[in-house]
Amino acid sequence: MGGLGLVHLLLVLVLTSGSCSCSRRILNMAEAPNPNSASKNESLTLEKVRQALISQEDTIVFRLIERAAFPLNSPTYHHQISSSPSLFNFIVKSTEALQSQAGRYEIPEELPFFPENLPPSLLPPPADPPVLHPAAASINLNKKILDIYLKQLLPLFAVPGDDGNYAATASSDLDCLQAISRRIHYGYYVAEVKFRDAPQDYEPAIRAQDREGLMKLLTFTNVEEQVKKRVEKKAVIFGQEVSLDNNTNSVKQNGTVNGKYKVDPSLVSRLYGEWVMPLTKDVQVEYLLRRLD
Repeated sequence: MGGLGLVHLLLVLVLTSGSCSCSRRILNMAEAPNPNSASKNESLTLEKVRQALISQEDTIVFRLIERAAFPLNSPTYHHQISSSPSLFNFIVKSTEALQSQAGRYEIPEELPFFPENLPPSLLPPPADPPVLHPAAASINLNKKILDIYLKQLLPLFAVPGDDGNYAATASSDLDCLQAISRRIHYGYYVAEVKFRDAPQDYEPAIRAQDREGLMKLLTFTNVEEQVKKRVEKKAVIFGQEVSLDNNTNSVKQNGTVNGKYKVDPSLVSRLYGEWVMPLTKDVQVEYLLRRLD
């Protein structure tokens, strides 16, 4: 098969799988609470945002488990295809172009990794009034998220090896990236609801453009430790190798993980502790710094 024919075939496969993947994600978004879809008569509450974040934990754990089913598959990221530097870039850009036309990026917390030259949405904009300050549109940490994922996170949970399933690998990577990005950019809503609940606490630091002061106001160490423990436990439960004998996996009483899992539960805890929650707070700080504009 010639090079052009191969590219055409891959594009068809990407768009076909992308359509299914997009439909699945739309269903997932419908199931999770979405503060931005609130009507004028509904108020944004911290509890709604909290439930959305907890729901997204499930999605992230499952996405990591799905990606861990493939080895690292290094050629996915290094072999040029068409005008793209890699198959990974080709699939991500092609999928994002399709999803952009389907209206994915009309949702504030859904952000593309390659925003340049995306086609516009073919769907009408959301009818519900926005609940976020327009500043949210200027905050996108996806470049940093992509760099961390490829260089730091992926080598930790994808075992070395090559099974040749490069297209499926890249698609699974995008699933992981989008789930992680959505969770991090939900910081918009966390910041907004906290500001609404106690503007007097945040306005002095905002007016002074005090990043450190805002970060201190947004940091609750006990809550962060609870989140790390919860996502680790979810990874234990969701990632068990099911057996019919009595020697099932368990968590030891001292809190350490015992057994074989599809993705290391302690790694999921580390993901949240070192990257997800700190980056979410970065989003919150950037949002609040612009909140009075």
